[in-house]
Amino acid sequence: MGADVDSGSHDHGKKGPGVKKQKKVAAKVDMTPMVDLGFLLITFFIFTTTMSSPKAFKLNVPDDTAKDEEQTEAKASGAFTILLSKDNHVYYYEGQLLPDGSNFKSTNYKELRKVILDKKGRTPEKDLVVIIKPNETSNYKNVVDVLDEMTIAEIKRYAMVDISDSESTLINITEGSAPAKP
Repeated sequence: MGADVDSGSHDHGKKGPGVKKQKKVAAKVDMTPMVDLGFLLITFFIFTTTMSSPKAFKLNVPDDTAKDEEQTEAKASGAFTILLSKDNHVYYYEGQLLPDGSNFKSTNYKELRKVILDKKGRTPEKDLVVIIKPNETSNYKNVVDVLDEMTIAEIKRYAMVDISDSESTLINITEGSAPAKP
């Protein structure tokens, strides 16, 4: 049984005298090939359309079962700390934060890659560790942007750590705002 369209017309009216009856042939159009073509096109578009895959990045997390003596210590000279704050402000320092804050510097997200690559160029790869510390006023987009910079700069070792009170205080002083209350 096919998909047919019958366009035959049957004239049941009366004809006048002397008019010959003309034999009407009913025209049949087989629609099966058209239906097959439609389903082939639908199938083609379904298979060739790429589905949107979720965007995600890989995070390497340390093993929680490792003993304290098995965990690696970072050299102070290879440490590079990035502090994230409100309004897209980025602060950083190399090594340990000095008591007077003289090695505490500020940058923006456009210049951050240059600063990271500069540190990477001056530090042996086995010693370089980037520490990312977002404060309570930084937003999720800024954290993702910094993690993207780690991937772009091909930084092998980095960690996200809670910001210390002294670093939060230094950021608040730099931005000219009152210290955050816990």
